[in-house]
Amino acid sequence: MANSILSPTAVTREALRILHQKCNFIGAINRQYDESFARSGAKVGEKVKIRLPNQYTVRSGAALSAQDTTETSLDLAVTTQKGVDMNFSSAELSLSLDDFSKRVLEPAVSVLAAAIEADALSMRREVYQQVNNHGQALTFARLLAGRKKLEDSLTPPANRTALLNTTDNADLVDALKGLFHDEDGLARQYREGSMGRTAGFEFYENTHLGTHTAGARGGTPLINGATADGATQIVTDGWTNSVTGLLKVGDIFEITGVNAVHPETKADLGVRQQFVVSGSDVNSNGSGQATIAVSPAIVASGPRQNVTAVPADNAPLLFASTAGSTVGQSLLFQEDAFTFATADLVMPRGVDWAAREVYDGISMRIVRQYDINADKFPTRLDILYGYKTLRPQLACRLANN
Repeated sequence: MANSILSPTAVTREALRILHQKCNFIGAINRQYDESFARSGAKVGEKVKIRLPNQYTVRSGAALSAQDTTETSLDLAVTTQKGVDMNFSSAELSLSLDDFSKRVLEPAVSVLAAAIEADALSMRREVYQQVNNHGQALTFARLLAGRKKLEDSLTPPANRTALLNTTDNADLVDALKGLFHDEDGLARQYREGSMGRTAGFEFYENTHLGTHTAGARGGTPLINGATADGATQIVTDGWTNSVTGLLKVGDIFEITGVNAVHPETKADLGVRQQFVVSGSDVNSNGSGQATIAVSPAIVASGPRQNVTAVPADNAPLLFASTAGSTVGQSLLFQEDAFTFATADLVMPRGVDWAAREVYDGISMRIVRQYDINADKFPTRLDILYGYKTLRPQLACRLANN
């Protein structure tokens, strides 16, 4: 039997339920800053400041060596508003909630969820740790290599997620038949795409991870001159002259003689530190030179030290991927690697029908108005959000097929 007219609150809650179920990346990352934007009428561009953990060095001996506390922070801004616009009538609102959800809400919210999830997943390009397995099927050994990178970065063991693209998912499930049948897990309701838990990760499949196409490159790239301690850019030469799209944001490379160190003891880990091209794509000039913005910053001393030494002049740059190649991307991460927050959009007055609801930290607004000229009820479903990579060292990319 049909329900009485559905309320805007019921419709908004159902829309949020569908969105939450379909966003398995957003659902697995830090959303504690939602409350900072939980006020009526938030506007595009509003932001909060997020403090990052302080770091210190250890003294040897009895002599005091006081250290200044140097706090670092990032700004999280809600800069993106996305929505889906529909027309439905009062007659359609007389359907049962299940029927209305299936016929009207699910198709609309599914496409909205896909857009938001794909947008947030662009943060993967800021992750500088990567396990390279180009042209090969994902194996459990490669997965454990990614886990090792997280362990070496002192990633907390709780709330780790393995988000796999469809190819990697098929390869890994085939290789690990029977390992995902956790009886406790089967008793719980998972988000869409959930596979189960093993090796310390909750596994999900996601179709929005996409691929990464490496820059065109060319030549024999070298460090050009001295690099300052703490640098976020490196100056290079030896490239092919005048190449547009030389490097792409998200390209990962290493520098000869620049090893990673343990985050606490600063001991040499015996492997080269990985860096990612950040900011914008890079072109070479007519002399084969290029300045590259990199992450993480190259710090060779002090509490934030992450490398054994700054790059030497003429040190070669090393790339794992083939120039111009396109590879699939999967992602291992702990929830504090990234954050996502939504804001409470202003509620308009004098409209036919409106509601704003929050579910598991995600705020959504629905507004309907009567169009007397067309005798229709145009309806908008909106979400205002922002996202930020907080601690990229708590994540690792898997580059595969």
